[in-house]
Order: sequence, then structure tokens, then C-alpha cells
Amino acid sequence: MDNLASTHPLAASAGSHPAREAAIACMIVLAVALGIGRFAFTPLLPLMLHGGGLDIRHGGWLASCNYAGYFAGAVACAALRVEPARMVRVGLALTVLLTLAMGLTSHFWIWAIVRFAAGAVSAWTFVFASQWGLRRLAELGAHGWGGVIYTGPGFGIIATGLFVSAAGRFGATAGWLGFGLAAAVLSALVWRVFVAVPTWPAAAASASGSGGNSSNNGNSTTHSTSPAASAATPAANPPHRADAFWLVVLYGVPGFGYIITATFLPVIARHALPGSAWPDLFWPMFGLALIVGALGAARLPHHWDNRTLLAACYVLQAAGVALGIVWPTAGGFGLGSMLIGLPFTAITLFAMREARRLRGDHAAGLMGYATAAYGVGQIIGPLVAAPIAVHTGSFSLALWLAAGALLLGALGLTCVAYRPNGPNGPNRPQRA
Repeated sequence: MDNLASTHPLAASAGSHPAREAAIACMIVLAVALGIGRFAFTPLLPLMLHGGGLDIRHGGWLASCNYAGYFAGAVACAALRVEPARMVRVGLALTVLLTLAMGLTSHFWIWAIVRFAAGAVSAWTFVFASQWGLRRLAELGAHGWGGVIYTGPGFGIIATGLFVSAAGRFGATAGWLGFGLAAAVLSALVWRVFVAVPTWPAAAASASGSGGNSSNNGNSTTHSTSPAASAATPAANPPHRADAFWLVVLYGVPGFGYIITATFLPVIARHALPGSAWPDLFWPMFGLALIVGALGAARLPHHWDNRTLLAACYVLQAAGVALGIVWPTAGGFGLGSMLIGLPFTAITLFAMREARRLRGDHAAGLMGYATAAYGVGQIIGPLVAAPIAVHTGSFSLALWLAAGALLLGALGLTCVAYRPNGPNGPNRPQRA
């Protein structure tokens, strides 16, 4: 940050430079770790298939290797005791190296190992960037900037999709190398932000004197006393003992629900619209809708129940998945892509806010377990979809399964949010 005084929570407002800098830095981190490190594979998959070195079944295996790595990395987050800022830097460096590695070999098993490692790194980077960013914004009383953080994957998806559309004739190898260089440049831009800043003495003394629960978040160990920040701690509204369990279980549902479309969308669209230029644009449409959804989600009232918001997001994604089946035209795929993308990172924002409500400043473990559950859904998705597509010649059955899972997840979240909660009545509403 610019100076030590800017780290004092009382010296900053919601629109201050420190909040903006932190949010944009985290946005760029997620653009690199997720938009490039994970999702560049989607627009490049048709080129890898066209090159003859890969078939659809092996493409599904590579996708699942990446999601298995994401699962392993997310589980590891619960045990890692590393300064978040340092972990973000490590994640950025490894993402650059692993992306370049995809363009330097054509051996399937090396690709599989690299994609597994890239998945693990993206999970680490996502969890620790979320922890660092949300804590930093809580200290500054700038929760409205949280949506900016989660636009990062959308910007990455748009950039990778448009790049492949414009330069796809150069092949998948050039694509991977180009994305690796882009990741290096973006990482250099935000590198200086993710350093530990000395504790502000007055804030530390205040937190100590009031029995505050300080924790090292890689930027500051101050204890936020803003109403919005205190609402995120368990003490403000004691949760039901099963809330953390259901968050983990039901957050895994959209992992399966969206991933079949997110992995195979260009392949599905090219098959349905042969010779059309539209299939190259559906993935960037997904990314654009993602940005709009993330910014809109951050503006929703903070007292709205996160689980109810998640349920609404699941229904939107189910509708988007179904549209690609019942209306396999440019309009159907375009609208479907936007309905899937609109709540994509809004789902993440609401889930991570719910984790902070349940665990406060010690939410990294719960964030990790929830992200791991999401990863399980992602692993299962391609392993289910690819064999079905090979056997039936269509992704329709797999997509119907995905839409059904999302609707069941929405029902489960609604039941959890409105279930009886002892003598206090329904388990709602609860502050984000």
C-alpha cells in the first residue's frame, strides 16, 4: 500500500484508494489463477482436438485431472498455515510456469500432471486471495468492493476466449505460450501489493484491550470494529451447528452443475452450429455475464440470507444449462451462456461470505472444505459427460443431469435457510 497510515481502518472509507487497490489486485490474481490457469483450457480444447493429439475422452480426462488438483489444493488449504499474501505470490508464479509448460510438450501424461498441478495451484490462490481480499476490505469497511474481486475470472475468460477466436489459426501450442506470457505480465503488475504490512500500533492495542481476535492475513493484523465487519463474525448471530456442514455439501452442487457446459461449450456449440462463427463467442459471453453478475451481487443488501441468494443462483444456472438443450441455436446458446455466467462468481461471493459469517477471520479452513466440495462436483462432471457423449453422440443427457442437480441443490439450500432453529424459530434471515 502507499503508506502505513493507509492501513488504519479509521483512515479509510469505502471508496478510498487502499480498498480500490486491494480489490483490483485480487481481481487480477483471480483473472490469472482461474481465467488463465484453469479456464484457458476450454477455448483451447477444440484446437487441441483438431490437432489430432487428443480425442474427446482424453479431453475429459485432462479436465478431470485439473479439477482433481483443484480438489486436492482446496483440501490442503484447511491445513496450510502460510501467510496469505505469500501464498498468493507463490500461486501467481506457479500459474505462469504451468501454463507455459502446456505449450512446451504434447505428451498426454505430462499434460495430465501439469493440469492436476494447475488445479491445485488455482485452489490455493483462490482461497488465500479471497481470505486476504475480504479481510482487507472488512478492515476498511469497504465490503462493496468485494464484487470487484470476483470479476477477475470473467475478465480472464473474456480475454482467453477472444484471443483464441482471433488467433486460433496459430494452434493450441501458441495459445498456451501466449497465455503464459500474459499471466507473467499481469502477475508483475500486482506483485508489490501482496506483501505483509507492519501492524498499526493503535489498532493492535485496541483489539488487544477489547479481547479482539486478531489474525495475520498477510496485510494487517488490525481488528475491524465496523458494523459490517462485526456482522461477519459468529458472535453477532450464532449459527446453527449444522450450517457449516450444509454449506460444504450444497456448495459442491454447482461444481457439477456448471462444469459440463464450462468444459465442453465450444465443442457442443460447434457440433450444433457447424460452420458458424458464433461458437467462438459463447465463452466470452459467459465471461461478460460473470462480470455483470459479480458486480451486481456485491450491491445486494448485506442482510439478505446468503443461502437464499445461492439457491436463486442455482436456479438461474439450471435454466442456462437447459436452454442449450431445448433451444440449440445461436440465441439459445448465447442466452444460456449468459444465464450460467451471470451467477457464476456471485455463487462464490455468497458462499465465501457465508463462510466468514460462520467462522469470521478464521474462515480459511471452511473456505477450503467448501471449495473442495465444489472440486468434487467438477471432477465428476467431465467423467460423466464424456462417456455419455461418446455413447449417445450427444451431451444432452449429461446436461439434463446437471440441470437437475442444480435444482435439487436450490431446494436443499432453501430447506436449510428456512428450517426450524430451536426456540428462535426459522433459521433466517442472517447477515452476510
